Amino acid sequence: MTAAPWIKHYDKGVPPSLEPYPLHTIVDIVRKRAVEMPESPALFFKGSSMTWGELERLSNALALALQSEGLKKGERVALLIPNSPQIIISELAIWKTGAVAVPINPLYTENELVHALNECGAEIAIVLTPFYKKIRSAMSLTGLQKVITTNIKEYLSPLKRILFTLLKEKKGGHKVTLYEGDLRLEDMIMSYLGSRVPDVTTLPADPALFLFSGGTTGMPKCAVCTHHSIVISGMQIARWFSVVLDRADDIIMLNMPLFHVYAQVGILGAALVDEYPFVLVPNPRDLDDLVDTIKKYKPSVLPGVPTLFTALANHPSVRKDRKALESLKLCVSGAAPLLRETKKRFEDLTGGRIIDAYALTESMIGSVLTPVLGTYKEGSVGIPAPDVEIRVVDQEKGDCDVPVNEVGEVIMHAPQLMKEYWQRPDETVETIKDGWLYTGDLGYLDEDGYLFIIDRKKDVIKPGGFQVWPRDVEEVIAKHPDVREVGVAGVPDEYQGEAVKAWVVLREDARLQAEELREFCKKELTAYKVPKHISFAEGLPKSLVGKVLRRKLVEEHCAEAS
Repeated sequence: MTAAPWIKHYDKGVPPSLEPYPLHTIVDIVRKRAVEMPESPALFFKGSSMTWGELERLSNALALALQSEGLKKGERVALLIPNSPQIIISELAIWKTGAVAVPINPLYTENELVHALNECGAEIAIVLTPFYKKIRSAMSLTGLQKVITTNIKEYLSPLKRILFTLLKEKKGGHKVTLYEGDLRLEDMIMSYLGSRVPDVTTLPADPALFLFSGGTTGMPKCAVCTHHSIVISGMQIARWFSVVLDRADDIIMLNMPLFHVYAQVGILGAALVDEYPFVLVPNPRDLDDLVDTIKKYKPSVLPGVPTLFTALANHPSVRKDRKALESLKLCVSGAAPLLRETKKRFEDLTGGRIIDAYALTESMIGSVLTPVLGTYKEGSVGIPAPDVEIRVVDQEKGDCDVPVNEVGEVIMHAPQLMKEYWQRPDETVETIKDGWLYTGDLGYLDEDGYLFIIDRKKDVIKPGGFQVWPRDVEEVIAKHPDVREVGVAGVPDEYQGEAVKAWVVLREDARLQAEELREFCKKELTAYKVPKHISFAEGLPKSLVGKVLRRKLVEEHCAEAS
């Protein structure tokens, strides 16, 4: 690792290795913080706050309550809860019983939910009340035995709780009547508050999380994350950020959904490991609320995805008041490629700095990041974090490295890689070979060890036998001043076999025509890369974390063509 070319580009203070990593868990870290600084704020939520001491006491009580319901070490608990104090308390409580937390996208359809519950084998679920009916409807097709509900108002400030009860609770589906045997989280906590600490030993090598992977390309699988993986990733990210952060003063924004590895392991992990207080935002797509929350709490770190930074750059409050985001020392863009034009527009408008980041669910972050203060290379997602190693190998031979600046499949080695896909040994050995994670992403390393991601291996478009990477086309189209968002994918074509198609969202009042955009593309793209088809749309289908769902775009195209 010391000979890796990227090491010389680390910011001052970031070492090439953090080994040996301490053999403790997030449970140990929170417990230690609760003893040392019980009255210091751990989190903020909608005008209220919770101290480390409160977080420890509440999670202890819930752990005992879950044990009384029969929850045992190694069993899984599904969580359908947006970012709120309840999901933090619940995860800590689950870990204190030795069980495994399974955060699930609350917006899953009933069919998707049935698959997720059967995949993880959960018998208990903790859900926010608006999702109670949906999970109850799915129960008969799963092994789920008991549902615990929680109302979003439970940890609001007193005034907001009253207003919520009067104005929003009933019409928002937050008031529910429970089936016999189901429970309320608040009652469970109150029943055991002030009792003993749960008597279970949770080891670093024990599973902590099941995180779903593969949802944009197929049926999701459970990637198993150990307690040690969370600590390792948290330490790596925290050290990367430490060159501009101060533990005494800085706050981290937790606006990305916690069912995703980005927020769950990367951002929350870093906040807990280095004991930064964090601000929970339940709906990152509510931009008015997000901007107001940033103004109120003045966080130093804002994680996001490219579509979020595009939306913030276009938000009236931000365009009107350049100081709206002035507290931000660092913005992190992950989960999808950051287009050069998006970075430039956001930084020019706000004066802030965005670093790019690359990781996978299966890597449990294992991040590649742009140096915070050091060299930035346009188009690169950065360099490997401490103890992370990247190679680029021949797509066909698999274990043969390709030369510098040559495209191949990106593979990763890191101490925190997923343990396995739960109960899918064949798929596990296809993904992790000799300790190396085969990402399925195409990219190249330059002479300095900077990684450039070209595209997903399976997303390569092949018009007439040529190879076209969607991101190359997206980068060019995004430069057009009338373009707000773009997605590119391959669609069936009788003549070429597969043709390049672009779906474009225009800026307000723009009148761009398809042929004009093609002429614009021809200035920078070889003829076979210029989109044969261009569709203008009001929006693009995205995952909840902001990835443009190319598969969905292709499906819609095929449905319209049939």
